[in-house]
Amino acid sequence: MPYALPCPSRLLRATLATLTVATLLFGPAGSPMAQPHDHAAHMAGMQAAQTNAAADTRQAVAFPAPMKEHTLTNMRDHLLALAQIQEALGRGAFDAAGQIAEQRLGMSSLQSHGAHEVAGFMPEGMQAAGQAMHRSASRFAVEAQNSSASGDVKPALAALASLTQACVACHASYRLK
Repeated sequence: MPYALPCPSRLLRATLATLTVATLLFGPAGSPMAQPHDHAAHMAGMQAAQTNAAADTRQAVAFPAPMKEHTLTNMRDHLLALAQIQEALGRGAFDAAGQIAEQRLGMSSLQSHGAHEVAGFMPEGMQAAGQAMHRSASRFAVEAQNSSASGDVKPALAALASLTQACVACHASYRLK
């Protein structure tokens, strides 16, 4: 059962959590991220990215085809879990956010993801990045539960940022081929 914040602060805390997550996702008001979308600039950026695709310096990691598909499916589920965590935080459902993190991303999710089988195809650095992500998810789960008790969402958001940074670091360094 989701934690219900005490009235009258319930709405205020849920609003602050939603605004904090929105600021993390979309930037503060008045930032370039909050400005009207420039389609021409966006398309130019996309073309530049496509031109630079050949210059991708990430380490290519070879997985057997079924293992590659399994891994990509897990990564898409990780993204979905992050979105569900953010949605739960926005509602003030800190316990639910922590449960999603632990069950789908945390250390207790390793067996369900088949991490042991996949690890044999990963270079050492990629394994370390994956372990860092799973540990960060478990740390976030604890901080989300703490936020449920204290009402202070800042430590949970900081832990969520660390979790997301672990994902970004791995994807910036490695790619599946």
